[in-house]
Amino acid sequence: MNPGEFAKRRKALMRRMGGESIAIIPSAGVQFRNRDIDFPFRQDSDLLYLTGFNEPESVAVLVPGRKQGQYVLFCRERDEDKELWYGRRSGLQGAVSQHAADDAFPISDLDEILPGLLEQRKRVYYTLGRSVEFDQRLMGWVNQIRAKARSGSHVPHEFISLDYLLHELRLHKSRAEIAAMKKAAGIAVSAHRRAMRACRSGMYEYEIEAEILYEFRRSGTVPAYPSIVGGGANTCILHYTENSAVLKDGDLLLIDAGGEYDGYASDITRTFPVNGRFTAAQRALYELVLKAQKAAMKKVQPGNRWNDPHDAAVKVLTRGLVALGLLKGRPNKLVKDEAYRRFYMHRTGHWLGLDVHDVGNYRIDEDWRVLKPGMTLTIEPGLYIPKHSKGVSRRWWDIGIRIEDDVLVTSKGHEVLTQALAKEPDHVEAVMAGGERD
Repeated sequence: MNPGEFAKRRKALMRRMGGESIAIIPSAGVQFRNRDIDFPFRQDSDLLYLTGFNEPESVAVLVPGRKQGQYVLFCRERDEDKELWYGRRSGLQGAVSQHAADDAFPISDLDEILPGLLEQRKRVYYTLGRSVEFDQRLMGWVNQIRAKARSGSHVPHEFISLDYLLHELRLHKSRAEIAAMKKAAGIAVSAHRRAMRACRSGMYEYEIEAEILYEFRRSGTVPAYPSIVGGGANTCILHYTENSAVLKDGDLLLIDAGGEYDGYASDITRTFPVNGRFTAAQRALYELVLKAQKAAMKKVQPGNRWNDPHDAAVKVLTRGLVALGLLKGRPNKLVKDEAYRRFYMHRTGHWLGLDVHDVGNYRIDEDWRVLKPGMTLTIEPGLYIPKHSKGVSRRWWDIGIRIEDDVLVTSKGHEVLTQALAKEPDHVEAVMAGGERD
């Protein structure tokens, strides 16, 4: 992403912070997998959003009005020996030349320099609770300043969660962010389509997952979250990630998988028959979920409330479950009593962005948030009927269905970023039969 994009974000944040303030954003840490092996590093999303800097052991500091430079980056210095073993570093020079920092210091000098940046500042923007170790260091720096009060030093008197300002900025996507999300969506669409075409009874769930991962990696992305690839009874486990069972003829396969491009996530779910043909029961429930998704999509409009799509999906699902005999009673009363939660127990969507479950409040005070252009979210209704469900005919057992797409709120309505992936039942069957091409 262009460095100018990050500069605009920092400027917007500092404008909201005002003078006599400071923001401190630590990087994510390296996470150990076992012994001397690490998990792949993923940068803290807030730091990534403001800087694009993708190295551990770093801290970004924003100091509005500082004459020597408002954006200060603490990072690791160049080290030929360590870079030989662990990979290249930007170093102090790269922090300035490549990442547009106004000033850069070694991370080892943080304890020496940061207290001086805190002095004379009235407000500190920092998110407490993410790292107990860093919280303690910050309090230590404040106490250092307090100990020099007789010398004229002033301790910041107001500590404000950085989330309060920063996450509101992240909620509204820029053109550059939307472009990245469209790229991530397009790659995920190709991965799901590949999985549909590869699926055969007798395969293992992990073999289908491998097809998805292949498409992600060949396209320059990584998974945005552990992929859910569940067949048969596993379709009814919402966060199933074992992906180890054999796919059986006559079962459904539910895949929830998304890729991350340039830090931005896609998140798609499709459900399709392992053998390429829906049974009558499977198709009936599938068409109900699809109808609910379409009703929810219509409510993704600027000026509508966050909960409007969910309410629309719930009404359609409840009426449909009554028509199929899976619920009994008056639909309006069943909705009020949340009877649908027996078969549909999650919300209809979430914010999407740098995090797959992205930041941003869903309520403002007591009211659901108003949707505005630039917001991105998922729409993902579902139905889940596990085996031995009391009072439910066997024909419905072990049918779990979720249909999920990524949606951008626009000035005129919405745009479905993942629209290219088949979801009409006839279209799904055609893709699996090889009759539909890119």
